[in-house]
Amino acid sequence: MPKGSGKPILQVEVNVEVSQAQKQELLETLKRRFEENQERHNSLAWATVQDRLEEQPEKIASLHAMESTGGEPDVIRFDEQTGEFMFCDCAAQSPVRRSICYDAAGEQERIKKGVHPGGNAVDLAAAMGIELLDEEQYHYLQTLGEFDTKTESWLKTPAEIRDLGGAIYGNRRYNRVFIGHNSARSFYSSRGFRGILRL
Repeated sequence: MPKGSGKPILQVEVNVEVSQAQKQELLETLKRRFEENQERHNSLAWATVQDRLEEQPEKIASLHAMESTGGEPDVIRFDEQTGEFMFCDCAAQSPVRRSICYDAAGEQERIKKGVHPGGNAVDLAAAMGIELLDEEQYHYLQTLGEFDTKTESWLKTPAEIRDLGGAIYGNRRYNRVFIGHNSARSFYSSRGFRGILRL
Protein backbone atom coordinates (compact mmCIF):
# COMPACT_ATOMS: atom_id res chain seq x y z
CA MET A 1 0.00 0.00 0.00
CA PRO A 2 1.22 3.54 -0.69
CA LYS A 3 2.40 5.58 2.25
CA GLY A 4 2.29 9.35 2.56
CA SER A 5 5.58 11.18 2.83
CA GLY A 6 4.05 14.31 4.33
CA LYS A 7 4.57 16.36 1.15
CA PRO A 8 4.08 15.93 -2.61
CA ILE A 9 6.77 13.79 -4.23
CA LEU A 10 6.25 14.83 -7.85
CA GLN A 11 6.97 18.13 -9.52
CA VAL A 12 6.09 18.76 -13.16
CA GLU A 13 7.17 22.14 -14.45
CA VAL A 14 5.64 23.16 -17.75
CA ASN A 15 5.06 26.88 -17.38
CA VAL A 16 8.71 27.59 -17.99
CA GLU A 17 10.35 28.87 -21.13
CA VAL A 18 12.07 26.20 -23.19
CA SER A 19 15.45 27.48 -24.31
CA GLN A 20 16.54 27.31 -27.93
CA ALA A 21 19.09 24.65 -27.02
CA GLN A 22 16.43 22.56 -25.24
CA LYS A 23 14.08 22.97 -28.18
CA GLN A 24 16.72 21.82 -30.64
CA GLU A 25 17.64 18.82 -28.50
CA LEU A 26 13.96 17.91 -28.14
CA LEU A 27 13.32 18.13 -31.89
CA GLU A 28 16.32 15.91 -32.59
CA THR A 29 15.07 13.36 -30.04
CA LEU A 30 11.56 13.41 -31.47
CA LYS A 31 12.83 13.05 -35.03
CA ARG A 32 15.06 10.11 -34.10
CA ARG A 33 12.25 8.36 -32.23
CA PHE A 34 9.84 9.00 -35.11
CA GLU A 35 12.24 7.47 -37.62
CA GLU A 36 13.06 4.48 -35.40
CA ASN A 37 9.38 3.59 -34.89
CA GLN A 38 7.88 3.85 -38.36
CA GLU A 39 5.31 1.16 -37.55
CA ARG A 40 3.48 3.71 -35.40
CA HIS A 41 2.97 6.13 -38.30
CA ASN A 42 3.68 4.40 -41.62
CA SER A 43 2.08 6.99 -43.89
CA LEU A 44 3.41 10.10 -42.13
CA ALA A 45 6.58 12.12 -42.76
CA TRP A 46 8.59 13.82 -40.04
CA ALA A 47 9.06 16.98 -42.14
CA THR A 48 5.28 17.52 -42.11
CA VAL A 49 5.11 17.02 -38.34
CA GLN A 50 8.02 19.43 -37.75
CA ASP A 51 6.38 22.07 -39.96
CA ARG A 52 3.27 21.81 -37.78
CA LEU A 53 5.42 22.18 -34.66
CA GLU A 54 6.97 25.33 -36.07
CA GLU A 55 3.46 26.69 -36.65
CA GLN A 56 2.45 25.93 -33.04
CA PRO A 57 5.54 26.67 -30.92
CA GLU A 58 3.44 26.73 -27.73
CA LYS A 59 3.18 22.93 -28.02
CA ILE A 60 6.95 22.60 -27.53
CA ALA A 61 6.58 23.19 -23.77
CA SER A 62 4.06 20.35 -23.53
CA LEU A 63 6.27 17.95 -25.46
CA HIS A 64 9.23 19.00 -23.31
CA ALA A 65 7.19 18.21 -20.18
CA MET A 66 6.20 14.82 -21.60
CA GLU A 67 9.81 14.02 -22.48
CA SER A 68 11.33 15.25 -19.22
CA THR A 69 8.95 13.09 -17.18
CA GLY A 70 9.82 9.92 -19.07
CA GLY A 71 6.93 9.84 -21.53
CA GLU A 72 8.98 9.34 -24.71
CA PRO A 73 6.31 11.05 -26.86
CA ASP A 74 5.84 9.96 -30.46
CA VAL A 75 3.22 10.43 -33.18
CA ILE A 76 0.74 7.56 -33.20
CA ARG A 77 -2.08 8.85 -35.38
CA PHE A 78 -3.27 11.52 -37.79
CA ASP A 79 -6.88 12.46 -37.10
CA GLU A 80 -8.54 12.79 -40.50
CA GLN A 81 -11.56 14.56 -39.01
CA THR A 82 -9.66 17.30 -37.21
CA GLY A 83 -6.49 17.38 -39.32
CA GLU A 84 -4.38 16.97 -36.18
CA PHE A 85 -1.32 14.86 -35.45
CA MET A 86 -1.52 13.01 -32.13
CA PHE A 87 1.58 12.67 -29.98
CA CYS A 88 1.29 10.08 -27.22
CA ASP A 89 3.47 8.94 -24.32
CA CYS A 90 5.06 5.82 -25.82
CA ALA A 91 7.40 4.78 -23.01
CA ALA A 92 7.24 1.02 -22.48
CA GLN A 93 6.15 1.52 -18.85
CA SER A 94 3.94 4.26 -17.47
CA PRO A 95 5.89 7.55 -17.24
CA VAL A 96 7.42 8.52 -13.92
CA ARG A 97 4.44 10.74 -12.99
CA ARG A 98 3.35 8.10 -10.49
CA SER A 99 2.04 7.72 -6.94
CA ILE A 100 -0.78 10.04 -7.96
CA CYS A 101 -4.54 9.95 -7.45
CA TYR A 102 -6.93 10.22 -10.38
CA ASP A 103 -8.16 13.78 -9.83
CA ALA A 104 -8.15 16.68 -7.37
CA ALA A 105 -11.19 15.45 -5.43
CA GLY A 106 -9.55 12.08 -4.88
CA GLU A 107 -6.29 13.75 -3.89
CA GLN A 108 -8.05 15.98 -1.36
CA GLU A 109 -9.66 12.93 0.26
CA ARG A 110 -6.17 11.58 0.93
CA ILE A 111 -4.76 14.88 2.12
CA LYS A 112 -7.59 15.25 4.64
CA LYS A 113 -6.45 11.95 6.12
CA GLY A 114 -2.85 13.20 6.38
CA VAL A 115 -1.62 11.26 3.36
CA HIS A 116 0.07 13.23 0.58
CA PRO A 117 0.13 11.71 -2.91
CA GLY A 118 2.40 13.14 -5.60
CA GLY A 119 -0.50 15.01 -7.18
CA ASN A 120 -3.28 13.82 -9.46
CA ALA A 121 -3.41 12.74 -13.08
CA VAL A 122 -6.13 15.10 -14.29
CA ASP A 123 -4.49 18.27 -12.98
CA LEU A 124 -0.98 17.22 -13.99
CA ALA A 125 -2.14 16.51 -17.53
CA ALA A 126 -3.86 19.90 -17.70
CA ALA A 127 -0.73 21.64 -16.40
CA MET A 128 1.27 19.91 -19.13
CA GLY A 129 -1.22 20.96 -21.80
CA ILE A 130 -2.15 17.37 -22.68
CA GLU A 131 -5.18 15.06 -22.33
CA LEU A 132 -5.39 11.74 -20.52
CA LEU A 133 -5.83 8.81 -22.90
CA ASP A 134 -9.33 7.45 -22.94
CA GLU A 135 -10.12 3.74 -23.11
CA GLU A 136 -10.34 3.63 -26.92
CA GLN A 137 -7.05 5.50 -27.35
CA TYR A 138 -5.35 3.19 -24.86
CA HIS A 139 -6.51 0.10 -26.72
CA TYR A 140 -5.26 1.64 -29.98
CA LEU A 141 -1.85 2.39 -28.43
CA GLN A 142 -1.59 -1.24 -27.36
CA THR A 143 -1.94 -2.32 -31.02
CA LEU A 144 1.33 -0.50 -31.73
CA GLY A 145 3.42 -2.35 -29.14
CA GLU A 146 3.39 -3.79 -25.65
CA PHE A 147 2.92 -1.12 -22.98
CA ASP A 148 2.44 -1.20 -19.20
CA THR A 149 3.57 -4.80 -18.79
CA LYS A 150 4.84 -3.93 -15.29
CA THR A 151 2.95 -0.71 -14.60
CA GLU A 152 -0.52 0.81 -14.94
CA SER A 153 -1.84 4.08 -16.37
CA TRP A 154 -4.84 6.11 -15.23
CA LEU A 155 -7.30 6.69 -18.10
CA LYS A 156 -9.92 9.35 -18.74
CA THR A 157 -12.87 8.08 -16.76
CA PRO A 158 -16.52 8.27 -17.88
CA ALA A 159 -18.65 10.56 -15.70
CA GLU A 160 -21.00 7.76 -14.69
CA ILE A 161 -18.07 5.91 -13.08
CA ARG A 162 -16.43 8.96 -11.55
CA ASP A 163 -19.74 10.12 -10.05
CA LEU A 164 -19.79 6.88 -8.06
CA GLY A 165 -16.28 7.49 -6.72
CA GLY A 166 -14.35 5.33 -9.16
CA ALA A 167 -11.75 5.79 -11.91
CA ILE A 168 -10.29 3.45 -14.51
CA TYR A 169 -6.77 2.46 -15.50
CA GLY A 170 -5.17 0.20 -18.09
CA ASN A 171 -2.36 -2.32 -18.20
CA ARG A 172 -1.10 -5.33 -20.14
CA ARG A 173 -0.70 -8.69 -18.43
CA TYR A 174 -0.52 -12.24 -19.80
CA ASN A 175 -0.34 -10.81 -23.35
CA ARG A 176 -3.75 -9.19 -22.92
CA VAL A 177 -4.88 -5.61 -22.32
CA PHE A 178 -7.00 -5.04 -19.22
CA ILE A 179 -9.07 -2.08 -18.08
CA GLY A 180 -9.41 -2.03 -14.31
CA HIS A 181 -10.94 0.24 -11.71
CA ASN A 182 -10.17 1.71 -8.29
CA SER A 183 -11.46 4.50 -6.15
CA ALA A 184 -10.23 7.82 -7.54
CA ARG A 185 -8.30 8.47 -4.32
CA SER A 186 -6.10 5.41 -4.84
CA PHE A 187 -2.44 5.87 -5.70
CA TYR A 188 0.38 3.41 -6.26
CA SER A 189 4.07 3.63 -7.12
CA SER A 190 3.45 1.60 -10.27
CA ARG A 191 0.58 3.73 -11.62
CA GLY A 192 1.01 6.92 -13.59
CA PHE A 193 -0.79 8.22 -16.65
CA ARG A 194 -0.28 8.56 -20.37
CA GLY A 195 -1.22 11.66 -22.31
CA ILE A 196 -2.19 12.77 -25.80
CA LEU A 197 -1.06 16.04 -27.36
CA ARG A 198 -2.97 17.21 -30.42
CA LEU A 199 -0.99 19.25 -32.91
